[in-house]
Amino acid sequence: MSIGQIFCTGIQGFSLTDEESEFLEKEDIGGVVLFSHNFDCPAQLAELVNSIQKCRDEYPLLICTDHEGGRAQQFTDGFTHFPAMGEIATLESPKVTFEVHQVMAEELKACGVNTNLAPCCDILSNNHNKIIGDRSFGSDCESVSKHISAAIRGLQTAGIIACAKHFPGHGDTSKDASRGVPVVKNSCEKLEEREVVPFSRASRARVELMMMGHLQVDSIDEEISCSLSEKAHSFLRDKTKFRGLVISDNLEVKAITDKYSTSEIPLMAIKAGCDLLLYKSFEGAKKAYEAVKASHSEGKLKNSGIADSLKKIEDLKKRYLSNYEPIYIPSIQKILGRSTSIELSRGLAQKILSEVE
Repeated sequence: MSIGQIFCTGIQGFSLTDEESEFLEKEDIGGVVLFSHNFDCPAQLAELVNSIQKCRDEYPLLICTDHEGGRAQQFTDGFTHFPAMGEIATLESPKVTFEVHQVMAEELKACGVNTNLAPCCDILSNNHNKIIGDRSFGSDCESVSKHISAAIRGLQTAGIIACAKHFPGHGDTSKDASRGVPVVKNSCEKLEEREVVPFSRASRARVELMMMGHLQVDSIDEEISCSLSEKAHSFLRDKTKFRGLVISDNLEVKAITDKYSTSEIPLMAIKAGCDLLLYKSFEGAKKAYEAVKASHSEGKLKNSGIADSLKKIEDLKKRYLSNYEPIYIPSIQKILGRSTSIELSRGLAQKILSEVE
């Protein structure tokens, strides 16, 4: 597998440009991350995914998106819209959480998406935190952990790769990484007692991906954001016993671009122990890829670390994507818009409303 496999790139619109197709195919890029600007309707989404997968070499690409429910859902029209996870958690039913994520997985899979960058394992310990807010399952680590386990099982038993995010916990912050560096003041002991607990549960639930957040945690590393810190990656592996793939959050946010150059950031992430590098823009991914490719050819990167990442990526794709087939567009409507899914969503909304009243 080529070094391009460690990259997940964004694309510009509803369809691939010639430049994007050439990049995906020629450099054997590992995945694509899709956002609301890539979505018009389910049929268009499936056609886009089919065109992306035509660029594959041996294994299909990871097709990723943020599909958490509530306000954090990139695809809307045609997809079942569920309440935010913080609202669903008020029902105190991990079984419901499982069912919701199972529906999410079935709908994403129907359109060719194979990776959901969810659930949020962040504990909402700061009530002023609007970035995470109701994306979190709540403020109690044991309750959050139960819902995390259910969400992961709901996604992965239905064939969608899940991702536990944002390690080591974004819930006790007040700043968005896109505007600066979120700071966490907690000691390592406090993190282990609270923030790390849902991630450990996610690891035990055999989540396939964990996302490292752009957080400044002085008790872990006083100098570097967790996303680029070897100490933070070691902390994750040690405290959660997670042996799967660590994926970065978007590597184009101000939290790190204000401090480091476009060419420095991907190299720092790789050296820190990150297995997959996520870029929201095609331009950013391409520049980062060229920097990594040049550094690798010059022998400045350890082959052992990259080889280990590539092996884990290959293993993941073998287990989830070996039976890949293009999406047959007319079949989408058999999954999306099902009455049972709509009734589940409406029923949840009514129960949540009655809880508030």
